[in-house]
Amino acid sequence: MRHFLLFSVLLLCTSWAVAQSYPSQGATGSTAGQQNVIGCLSSSGGTYTLTAKNGKNYQLTGDTTKLTDHVGHEMKITGTVSSASASSADKMGKTSGEETIDVTSFKHISKTCQGGAMSH
Repeated sequence: MRHFLLFSVLLLCTSWAVAQSYPSQGATGSTAGQQNVIGCLSSSGGTYTLTAKNGKNYQLTGDTTKLTDHVGHEMKITGTVSSASASSADKMGKTSGEETIDVTSFKHISKTCQGGAMSH
C-alpha cells in the first residue's frame, strides 16, 4: 500500500509538471514567440515605429506596407520581438537598445493615441 501511494504521488507530480509547460507551446492559438504590443504608430523615412504605453520604442519590420493609413493611431501589433544587434543598429542608425517586431498581424485600436504618445 505504501508503494502504491508513493507511485500515485509521483505520477501526479509528473502530470502536473507536464501540464505546466503545455500552454507555452501555443495552446492559446498563437505561434510560439509571438507577442502583442499596444502603442502609438509613427513613421519616419519609410520606417515604422511603435511606441508602447510604457514609452518603449519598437522598430517594425516585415510586411509593414498596410500600416501607412494608421500612422498616429493606437495599434495592437502582433509579431516576434527581438533586440536589435549592434551591427544592425549601426546600419539603421538606431541605438542598440531598441527592440524590433517582425510584424505578422495588426489590429487598429483607436484613431488617437492614449496619453499623448507621438500623435501626428
